[in-house]
Amino acid sequence: MANKRETHCNNQVDTFAEALATARQMQQNWLTYGVNFVNFYVEDVDGDWLETWGHDEILGNSQLDTIKEFLVSNDTVAVKVRQHLGERSLFDFAVNLEESWRISESNDRLSAVRHLLAGEENSIDTDDIRFLNLVNSLLVKLAEIL
Repeated sequence: MANKRETHCNNQVDTFAEALATARQMQQNWLTYGVNFVNFYVEDVDGDWLETWGHDEILGNSQLDTIKEFLVSNDTVAVKVRQHLGERSLFDFAVNLEESWRISESNDRLSAVRHLLAGEENSIDTDDIRFLNLVNSLLVKLAEIL
């Protein structure tokens, strides 16, 4: 038992020592090369990697694709949602809706979707029965398709 602890501890020390050596080397490169040290650590430093950061998560998300397909469909709930959104971006709404769908608590999810549909201007009466029916219809429809 004691030998296993020593081995485990030695592995942790070795891992930490490697990480520390890597950090020191990075710091030395920064001091030596200035901002250009990033060329050692990023393959395509001059590319568009910063502008496209996170696009892989969005583009490869089947749940988001399902939500987008639903929102542009002729489903009565989707049509009402589009009418309600007006000039707001349907893609941004779909991304935010997919994020809201990940909330595990149903009351929190309901609140998030209600806030999302209301928008930032909050000029909508969120206690209006038609608005609440739209939120509930949207949640029911998402539960069916996801």
